[in-house]
Amino acid sequence: MDFTQEDKKKKLYIETYGCQMNFSDSEIVGSIMADKGFEATDNMSLADVIFVNTCSIRDHAEQRVRKRLREFRALKKKNPGLVIGVLGCMAERLKTKLLEEEDHVDMIIGPDAYRDLPQLIETVESGQKAINILLSAEETYADIKPVRIGSNGVSAFISIMRGCENFCAYCVVPYTRGKERSRDPQSIMGEAKDLFNRGFREITLLGQNVNSYRWKTTREELNFAGLLEKVAGVSPLLRIRFATSHPKDLSDELLHTMAGNPNICRSIHLPVQSGSNRMLERMNRKYTREWYMDRVNAIKRIIPGCGLSTDIICGFSGETEEDHRETLSLMKWTGYDYAFMFKYSERPNTIAEKKFKDDVPEELKGKRLQEVIALQQELSLASNREDVGKTFEVLVEGLSKKSDRMLSGRNSQNKVVVFPRENYGRGDYVMVRINDCTPATLIGEPVPGPETQV
Repeated sequence: MDFTQEDKKKKLYIETYGCQMNFSDSEIVGSIMADKGFEATDNMSLADVIFVNTCSIRDHAEQRVRKRLREFRALKKKNPGLVIGVLGCMAERLKTKLLEEEDHVDMIIGPDAYRDLPQLIETVESGQKAINILLSAEETYADIKPVRIGSNGVSAFISIMRGCENFCAYCVVPYTRGKERSRDPQSIMGEAKDLFNRGFREITLLGQNVNSYRWKTTREELNFAGLLEKVAGVSPLLRIRFATSHPKDLSDELLHTMAGNPNICRSIHLPVQSGSNRMLERMNRKYTREWYMDRVNAIKRIIPGCGLSTDIICGFSGETEEDHRETLSLMKWTGYDYAFMFKYSERPNTIAEKKFKDDVPEELKGKRLQEVIALQQELSLASNREDVGKTFEVLVEGLSKKSDRMLSGRNSQNKVVVFPRENYGRGDYVMVRINDCTPATLIGEPVPGPETQV
């Protein structure tokens, strides 16, 4: 079927779960489908096609998707012609098993097969189930201009690489997203320039491990520090962020690049997962506590005032109380601004599932997680209190969630700042003096002045 000629009004509804990479992928899917005449809708009851872009990193994420798919079953009963597709990591992990367990699902599509979506829909409309979960060593979707789904018009993601080869013991990503491959820097630059010209003022460069970015041809060789500097050169008015950095690859070169470009945000997300060398080795993280602390010291030395955030897993296989205490002590030593904190969830076919027993009781995992959360609340509040009295440049993202008389944005350190609306609007840079705070938010007022305190 030629969608561009016959079905210009077909409606597509996309629901996304998981990480920033998944949201970026959903934008790629939206672009592919728009080229075939589909129109995005945020009302699933009007949809001709529903895609669920999934995450497999924790069992809880998969259970949320399962619950949502059961809700879509009712829509399918009302509209038998509705096409339901499961995309991404969960599709790649479960493959045909998902079609057997969720019989109202029509399509299973892995993260490297999105170009085939229109043809797969044709297969479904001919009365067959459709599946493509082949992983690619080359696909980067570099030539596809993403549709900015749900965008605030200020911030956008650019995927600079796909896949992962770190093989952390707990992680499914290398198996669901395939080998690491970097995207052509010219296409990245083209997308960054286009976004800036369209009014976007902040870009986050995405990769499972951005520090591993490598582009090499007979004429050009570029690492992540070099790419970051190129993108920062698009305009001094364009803020640049990146996620995620692996501690084993965080170089001084990258830190000096950040220090030398004021529009590269003073914020680094550096997942530690555990403060225990025994756990880090068991997790196959490829660094030690001492190496991690050296990298944190380098950040503080080269980029004073840089924001730091992290990921922490509680209750990984074999974790003792002493291991847990070492994580807490590292948190205190580092003084993170915020953290993403989770109970360990064993994932099928990972190194940990094959080699280790999930032997920390759920109740103990929960207790340790609550201790980590409570400590991080203290650290976040202490970090924010240090900012009271300082002035920051804030990029306005929109209205505050709590009051339409207040605006909300982020400073270079990636902290949320709210302040009175006055005559400012989305996309404006505003100097804001901080007068108060909560553990999650800085509260201030606009002040005149061209200088940014970082």
